[in-house]
Amino acid sequence: MIPTFVRRRPSGKETGTFLALDLGGTNLRVCQVTLNGDTTYSLVQQKFTITQDAKESRLWDFIADCVGIFLEEHGLSPAPGKRTIPCGYTFSFPIFQTGIASGNLSMWNKGFTVPNSVGRDVVNLTQSAFQRNHVPVEVVAVLNDTVGTLMTSGYSHPDTQMGIIFGTGTNAAYWENMENIPKWTGADRKGEMVVNMEWGAFDNATEVLPYTMHDNKLNRKSSNHGLQVFEKMISGLFLGEVARNAILSLVDQRLLFEGRSSEILNKSYTFDTAYMSEIVADDSKDLRGVKTILESTLDIPPTTFVDRQVVKNVCGMIGTRGVRLSAAAMSAVLLSRPELMENPLSVGIDGSMYQFYPNFEKDLYNVSRTFLGDDFVNNRLRLHLAKDGSGVGAAIVAMTVEHERS
Repeated sequence: MIPTFVRRRPSGKETGTFLALDLGGTNLRVCQVTLNGDTTYSLVQQKFTITQDAKESRLWDFIADCVGIFLEEHGLSPAPGKRTIPCGYTFSFPIFQTGIASGNLSMWNKGFTVPNSVGRDVVNLTQSAFQRNHVPVEVVAVLNDTVGTLMTSGYSHPDTQMGIIFGTGTNAAYWENMENIPKWTGADRKGEMVVNMEWGAFDNATEVLPYTMHDNKLNRKSSNHGLQVFEKMISGLFLGEVARNAILSLVDQRLLFEGRSSEILNKSYTFDTAYMSEIVADDSKDLRGVKTILESTLDIPPTTFVDRQVVKNVCGMIGTRGVRLSAAAMSAVLLSRPELMENPLSVGIDGSMYQFYPNFEKDLYNVSRTFLGDDFVNNRLRLHLAKDGSGVGAAIVAMTVEHERS
């Protein structure tokens, strides 16, 4: 539950053109976002693959080089009377945020090992590289991708209360009354602020969630054992592995495939969550799609129709549990602000599970009725895809900062 220093909701009427950087584990996206003032925006973006050299040593100068190329190719320069172009910065690594435009790097992950960075302000490191390379850009806001999703949805739908990522991983951010944020140490406690929940770490003490032996096996063998335990039950990186553990358990009991497996299926993380999506969506009479995945892709010996039915049921149960837990978490956050639920309310969502897992959005609505009631879900709750939210949202936060400066 991390205060983000983002304190102004977008109205959808803001205008202007802003830069955004979105630094992930594989790519750096540089974006030019134009806010049209009518809840719509346009986006010009360029992706740069992060080199191994950048991951190991010269990341900050690499970022400056890429931004310089983007400015040159698109003919961008500071506005008349200004020395720099304002920029929002989505930084997808753990930082301890100390201000709207400052945050100290907690640790590297995703294969990055840039020296002399941990514990230092990532905005200062980036800004210094801009100055060294004569790039006329000023980072005015730093945020994570969930906050970006919230702000992107909020620009198009000003009644947005939450931003959620349901993808390879999961996280959420929401608007909270500042008087209810104990971690906020500022003098001003009026109004609202976005809180980055980091909800993938919910129940790391493993005392609340309904774990099975298959979840425990995944957690025990994972590189981050005992961490992100909620994420491991609902996100795309892990659901296929939970399903693989469950399938192998049935194989060991000789209840599947006559007790036979394959070298591929025996290896961790070979049963991709994308396979789960295809299997759950297969409504053919003889489950031919399931047969192809099991026998051709995973090299399992010839399967029976019953085998394929069992595998489909296993995948369906694990996927359904993931959606139910997702809906429970979303509903719990909405219920923490009951005064907002009297009126229409939107939730911005991005990520591969939400976009591609069969019936994920429909099931989110249906399960939420259990917690929020039919009237609210049918008449006031709206879920929206906030595509490219991390880039667009960074530009929108930059815009709110510039608005407060002027």
